[in-house]
Amino acid sequence: MAEHAAEELWDTIDLLHAWLDAHRAHDSREDLLLRMLKLSEEVGEVAQAVIGATGHNPRKGASHTWDDVRSELCDVVITALVALRTLTPDAREVFTAHLAGVTRRSLGTAGTP
Repeated sequence: MAEHAAEELWDTIDLLHAWLDAHRAHDSREDLLLRMLKLSEEVGEVAQAVIGATGHNPRKGASHTWDDVRSELCDVVITALVALRTLTPDAREVFTAHLAGVTRRSLGTAGTP
């Protein structure tokens, strides 16, 4: 079941990547740079949502919820995966290998699936 979900995820990332390519407004180098910068925008939206969820801005008060934070975090992940796919058609393999390396470093070989 987990493998099916992973395949579905990467199939969707491929579709989003293709959709963005079909609708790009700039040449490929500029588009590549803008997709990388999009990550910063999305991370900023996470920060804005956290500030809003905690009511840290006295002028705005509680302007967001923790559901908003979760949603913004999902946008960061999606944007990062599409950016990775933009850099390489082997994005799923690159990500899987990198995740395995982080898992080994963090959890040791016992945590490796």
